[in-house]
Amino acid sequence: MASTGKTYDNNNVHNQNQVVVVASSNLREPVASLLRSLSCLHERVVVIHDSLMSSVAQDASDIPNAENYTFQSVSAFCFALYLVLDLMQNNNPNIESFGVHITEAASLEGCFPEEIMDFITEQVKFFALSNGFIHNTSRAIEGPYMEMIEQFPGINKNIKHFALGPFNPLFPSKKSCKEKDIIIEWLDKQEPNSVIYISFGTTTSLTEQQIKEIATGLEQSKKKFIWVLRDADKGDIFDGQVRRYILPDGFEERIEGMGLVIRDWAPQLEILRHNSTGGFMSHCGWNSSMESITMGVPIAAWPMHSDQPRNMVLITQVLKIGLVVKDWAKRDELVTASEVENAVRTLMASKEGDEMRKTALKLRDAVLESMDEGGVSRREMDSFIAHISR
Repeated sequence: MASTGKTYDNNNVHNQNQVVVVASSNLREPVASLLRSLSCLHERVVVIHDSLMSSVAQDASDIPNAENYTFQSVSAFCFALYLVLDLMQNNNPNIESFGVHITEAASLEGCFPEEIMDFITEQVKFFALSNGFIHNTSRAIEGPYMEMIEQFPGINKNIKHFALGPFNPLFPSKKSCKEKDIIIEWLDKQEPNSVIYISFGTTTSLTEQQIKEIATGLEQSKKKFIWVLRDADKGDIFDGQVRRYILPDGFEERIEGMGLVIRDWAPQLEILRHNSTGGFMSHCGWNSSMESITMGVPIAAWPMHSDQPRNMVLITQVLKIGLVVKDWAKRDELVTASEVENAVRTLMASKEGDEMRKTALKLRDAVLESMDEGGVSRREMDSFIAHISR
């Protein structure tokens, strides 16, 4: 997967992507063999697979007592936008009836390496073999986009769509560990909504210069923070080389009491759920976005690749629970310390940021309500279970 800051040598990125594509193609036969053996032992075999494994699971459609469900890990907004753009490319006049506002999110430029984009396109061809789609979202969050997907021209009306999210626990585990205890103990000492959490996921590498700009911006903001600075992709995964980000001289000493820099695993759900956490600077990966939404925390959006630029549009323009740190059109530019400082101050100490927090909390409450008995998400899960066990 592409990373920001051009950390990788392009040849290594190409080689790693080719490994993914070849490994996937080699899985088809053993998976088909497993499904055939299971079909002899059970009345019904239900196959749930990631959308990028659609070619691997394709033989399920040839087994009479097997059913094939495609898991869409992206937001309903992203999936609906894909359908909209497909209609536009085919000059379909019905596009206007869906009232979709096409924004800069329409472009996939720079989101995927070419070979990965080709791989995704190939997987889409097998969607027609699915008996249904499972979406990693909740109708309480993306109801209009789920309806749009179900009503879209060209979508097989016999294919069922289930929004079964959120998949993350709404009440994180209280299980203790040393790293978690230190972080939560520090958060317990802070004021409500006073801490911004910064994390860009596990598949993102930043340049050393960008790291220094973030550090300087956080320090200049004078706001409390927890910054997860894991060494993500470790450079070239094939040569075992380990990178370690270097912070400005004296940074960690100067921010003592003001912030925490976490070099290893961090309990993200517990951090987001804590009442001292008032904001999340994120790459907008959909799992992280869902976690932030379900914990009622607004987002400072800094997309890096894949579906993240489109998620940024959903978060900032549609749901209105976030602000843009780095516009996708400027993805190759350095985000300066002053821009980081401004984003932090706006999210954490402005009327605009307070409004985003209120909106985020309302959305969280809607999600919690949807999970209760009779709620839309509970009904959706009950419907899916009833469907596959009929």
